Amino acid sequence: MKKTSLETLHRQHQPAAIEQRLSRPLQPRYVADAVLGAIDGCVTTFAVVAGAVGAGFSASVALIMGFANLLADGFSMAVSNYEAVKALHEFRETARATEEEHIARVPDGEREEIRQIFARKGFSGETLDRIVATICQDRQLWVETMLSEEYGLQQAPPAPLVSAAVTFATFLLAGSLPLLPLFFTSLDMQRQFLISALLAAAVFFSIGMLKKAWCSPSRCCARGSTPCSPVVPPPPWPSSPGTCCSNSSAPAEPARQRPNRRRQVTRATRAITLKSLGPVNTTSVRQRSGQN
Repeated sequence: MKKTSLETLHRQHQPAAIEQRLSRPLQPRYVADAVLGAIDGCVTTFAVVAGAVGAGFSASVALIMGFANLLADGFSMAVSNYEAVKALHEFRETARATEEEHIARVPDGEREEIRQIFARKGFSGETLDRIVATICQDRQLWVETMLSEEYGLQQAPPAPLVSAAVTFATFLLAGSLPLLPLFFTSLDMQRQFLISALLAAAVFFSIGMLKKAWCSPSRCCARGSTPCSPVVPPPPWPSSPGTCCSNSSAPAEPARQRPNRRRQVTRATRAITLKSLGPVNTTSVRQRSGQN
């Protein structure tokens, strides 16, 4: 995997770029649906072609069998994926209703769950108390935290219809390629089968390349599936630790967007942790620098 350059990492981790990235709403990912549909469509259709050639059927019979499999199996895959994603949504809504009921009826018990969740992450004492208080004062944030931490549910599940459509479309697209050589009646069945096998191999290679490009670091650094590209170019990075960026060359700060409520836990935790460290004793630091 190609590593991201240090200059790009610095640019992506400027305060304005981080704020913009965290302010974007989470987007569902449909890469798994596309990969599942494409691979299954290519394998099943090529298997039909191989079976027809092995049985000595004509190209027209192989085409009929191939397209019948393409439509039937593609529809089956789309319906199955739709039902699976819909079941995930139903489970999420059931879990949300359960947590809202528990918070309303036994708030102390749910507050203790939040305490133990973040205690397992290494927080304790006053810092832990402030984290619990910050989360529990917002009902929506409280419920979302329980859904992600206790149930392990993602914050942006895919839409059932979109998942089914992506699976069906990629199934038809990838599955139709091994059938293309059968349209060329001037070729004998052996050559048609050879070209079909090469096309199937090319489909598998293309799926791997596209999946690798989609999961590249430039896309993984962004929320959802949007590539990470700051709108406002950051100031030049200092060439040495002692230099600073000039205010005159720095671009204007973009308008602050409303932060995502689901990120309040992380920001509150950072602020509480820094505050719990207490003020720095500047007198002792100056005395030590004078002695040196």
